[in-house]
Amino acid sequence: MGVFEELQARGLLAQLTDEEEIRELVNSGKATFYIGFDPTADSLHVGHFMALCLMKRLQMAGNRPIALIGGGTGMIGDPSGKTDMRKMLTPETIQHNCDCFKKQMSRFIDFSDGKALMVNNADWLMKLNYVELLREVGACFSVNRMLTAECYKQRLERGLSFLEFNYMIMQSYDFLQLFKQYGCNMQFGGDDQWSNMLGGTELIRRKLGKDAYAMTINLLLNSEGKKMGKTEKGAVWLDAEKTSPFEFYQYWRNVADSDVIKCLKMLTFLPLEEIEKMESWEGSELNKAKEILAYELTNLVHGEEEAKKAEASAKAIFSTGSAENMPSAEVAAADLTDGGMELIGLLVQAGLAATRSEARRAIEQGGVSVDGEKVTDIKAVVSVTDGMVLKKGKKSFKKIVLV
Repeated sequence: MGVFEELQARGLLAQLTDEEEIRELVNSGKATFYIGFDPTADSLHVGHFMALCLMKRLQMAGNRPIALIGGGTGMIGDPSGKTDMRKMLTPETIQHNCDCFKKQMSRFIDFSDGKALMVNNADWLMKLNYVELLREVGACFSVNRMLTAECYKQRLERGLSFLEFNYMIMQSYDFLQLFKQYGCNMQFGGDDQWSNMLGGTELIRRKLGKDAYAMTINLLLNSEGKKMGKTEKGAVWLDAEKTSPFEFYQYWRNVADSDVIKCLKMLTFLPLEEIEKMESWEGSELNKAKEILAYELTNLVHGEEEAKKAEASAKAIFSTGSAENMPSAEVAAADLTDGGMELIGLLVQAGLAATRSEARRAIEQGGVSVDGEKVTDIKAVVSVTDGMVLKKGKKSFKKIVLV
């Protein structure tokens, strides 16, 4: 099975252009492809994870990835899938976020000896002359056609700024520059990027001719990645300071039963034959599949040592109600009264509940335990000890550290 066929079998491709050319380029290791990352935060998150795994998989087959950091497009913001205009970032913040991305990406992609490139589109976008851009690039785009793109249609009712309207032109110009400067002949992106990617293909055809167009190929990454990594507390980050290895492990350990096989195929590097055997698993066996998923992905992001620690901690929690490496919450001894604190306040202080009302509901519904003992009294005052474990629901744990 070639790498293209494996991508199909793993459910990673949603739609694409020029399938036979794509198959030949990818399977022969001759593709130079890019995926863009806008630096809107100082860490990548699980939503980017599928793209990073795809880049790693294709690089292993001999293809050359280009990680395009959106230092220029990040100054504007992509309207795709948004209901409001993205917050404007300062150049200093964008540069800091770009630097953080580089460090994280290096865990997945080998940038040595030109095997992969990391490029910032600020290098060409920030130098553009406005009138020159209008003449050379703007003339290639039809406003009527742009307004039919799904990414713009979603925003028209609420208001689409002229600033955001330029995003398609800028992303298309990115592909033109990558093609001219680095021989980039393929691009990947989520389904909300499809119109932008087609714009890039068309721009290359208009500016460089049909021969160039024949080498320009778009792939659409399955949109599942956009759905991943969202929790009631926000994003699941790849930065251990934002989402600890234990929390990262727990996120994958608690994926829905219907998603575990899909995630194993899309995100892990386990052989497909091994994963296919798990498709018939049920009950405790399915939980084992979730543990395999959680371990494999934590290993990819945080390394083997942290993956083993997270796995051991998770098993210790479910068997004894305590563990060494779970996330902790500091509680000041000065805040205690005779060594105790009301449970509602403790849940809020530990970050397991956003408000006292949320904490009260969790207790009333039987979802709170202290050192493995369920507590249902909303007026309960618990004795706070160093290392005690608070649990809310099936997925949220905190070890209390007295300071």
